[in-house]
Amino acid sequence: MTIESPGAFWKDYELVDSGNFEKLERFGRYYLSRPEPKALWDKTLSDAEWRKLTHVNFRPGAGFGKAGKEDSGTWERMRKMDDQWVIRYNGGQAGLDFSLRLGLTSFKHVGVFPEQSSNWEYIYRQTSELVEKAKASGAPKPKVLNLFAYTGAASLAAKAAGADVTHLDSVRQVVTWARNNMELSSLDNVRWVVEDALKFARREARRANVYQGIILDPPAYGHGPDGEKWKLDECLYDMLKCVSAILAPMDSFMVLNLYSNGYSAVLGETLVKEAFCLKTGYRSLDCGELVLRDSYGKNLPLSVFVRLRR
Repeated sequence: MTIESPGAFWKDYELVDSGNFEKLERFGRYYLSRPEPKALWDKTLSDAEWRKLTHVNFRPGAGFGKAGKEDSGTWERMRKMDDQWVIRYNGGQAGLDFSLRLGLTSFKHVGVFPEQSSNWEYIYRQTSELVEKAKASGAPKPKVLNLFAYTGAASLAAKAAGADVTHLDSVRQVVTWARNNMELSSLDNVRWVVEDALKFARREARRANVYQGIILDPPAYGHGPDGEKWKLDECLYDMLKCVSAILAPMDSFMVLNLYSNGYSAVLGETLVKEAFCLKTGYRSLDCGELVLRDSYGKNLPLSVFVRLRR
């Protein structure tokens, strides 16, 4: 099991400090303070130093701590800042370079999960390798499917590497946001799908469609555009079995990311092994944790990942 965090080459993001159930982050030129249930330790900076740096602070609402509504609340501006702004991701690899528009949402999020940058780098490397193999053999571009794709950073990583990318999310406004990120990054020709992820995967399996790369970052709870209910504990295994049917049996990869409390890297690894019936015939299966490391060396664990290569 490995522990990974964003590289120092990403100049537009920094976890400044963490503790007392909060985190202080810099996105570009703005500093944001947000609740963080996993920051169980003390802050390193004083409250006065946090306030001096902070442009905007998130205040949890009445739904805080309730399933499906735990991130609701409002932003309190401490200093002047824009409602929306753009940051650049430079991934430390030639060609892995894209832009992301950020904004203050009512669910504590701003349009990017920075700890995911390690996954973006992995997706870019694996996709680049598949693209080169396809060119050498005269085969079509590799196809990459991003499920629960949010604002599209992982989609952009695959697209920057040269893949034929399908980006799926159940929320139309989020897909529009992702399209805007593509345009800001001077990329094009991503296939956009607004649909329930499990319904889409089942249909692709019936049609015997396959992908050389599949990315999954499912929420604990969610709804499809037609009211379909998603509950991670009940749906994840079925989703992984569908994915096993549409992931190409050779020269392919899958990335699974899990945020839900109580899910460990070992649990994720076991789910993938069982859903894919993995005994032989794969190159690697890795799992670990994605963390943010603050300026004072404290590691804040935020999600677990499983990566499969065939």
